[in-house]
Amino acid sequence: MRLEAIQKVRDAVDIPVMLAPMFLISNPKMVINACASGIIGTFPALNARTDDILEDWMKEITQEIDRLKQENPSKKIGPWGINYIVHKSNKRYTEDLKLIERYQPPVVITSLGDPSVVTKIVHEYGGVVFSDVINIKFAKKAIEKGTDGLVLVANGAGGHGGTYNPIPFVREVREFFDGPIALAGGLTEGEDILITELLGADYAYIGTKFITSEESQAQDDYKKMILDGTIEDITYTDAFSGVKANYLTPSIVNAGLDPNNLKKKDKIDFSELREGSVKAWKDIYGAGQGVGSIERIQTISEIVEELRKSYQQAVSNIAEKERRIIQNN
Repeated sequence: MRLEAIQKVRDAVDIPVMLAPMFLISNPKMVINACASGIIGTFPALNARTDDILEDWMKEITQEIDRLKQENPSKKIGPWGINYIVHKSNKRYTEDLKLIERYQPPVVITSLGDPSVVTKIVHEYGGVVFSDVINIKFAKKAIEKGTDGLVLVANGAGGHGGTYNPIPFVREVREFFDGPIALAGGLTEGEDILITELLGADYAYIGTKFITSEESQAQDDYKKMILDGTIEDITYTDAFSGVKANYLTPSIVNAGLDPNNLKKKDKIDFSELREGSVKAWKDIYGAGQGVGSIERIQTISEIVEELRKSYQQAVSNIAEKERRIIQNN
């Protein structure tokens, strides 16, 4: 049954991409348009500021996905998913979990804790659970608790990124886990999708690329900062959330802080900052190391179409190289 559910999700996508859930950025429009374009679209539950709003979002998404499937029976409409915080700090733990049970998202991504309660509910309705992890210890724990898949958050991922190089990270996880893997960390192009597959992963987990989409909730100056940014404009620090994360350095500077002299979150005196009140994600912008290749604002469908074409071209290039090697031998 688990294998069938996992395969059902994979069969529903046109290219193996997950639109990563991004705090304060993702919204129903992004999710729906991502699914309509043939990839998995997800959003964080806590982007909906109340339970009532979350229910409205889930209603909208399920209704639109159903409509798209009815109107396009021969087209692949990607599954939708929700990112759910399983840590005790989530004040809406019970309420949001009930909504997951009611609206049955095909994909649920758990973060920061034990996914076992979630997996029990999601498995009952035939969904698939991924758990995002930054190291081997957390990967093994998630598997022990019944998760179906893993999101390996490697070095260079936007927001709460890990420190592992993606190549040995995937390789080592594959030594003990044969379930679906989504790889996160600086992925922005179609070639990167193929690379994730060559490494042994199943999906490219892409976030930063979509921050500049027309449907994104990101502020205009946030989008511009990404368009202007390079890999050297990323700062990795625990100063703003208490957990190491990747942020756009210019946003730190604009907040009146010295990126080279940051302290832990609980030691920063925000009263001394230029704006008087600075918040992670809202004022200090998260982004991954792949910002340098993002050059323009596009719709979700345009971004996915470019990813599709460059992914297919990369696959063709590999096939051609293999053909030449065989010919020469």
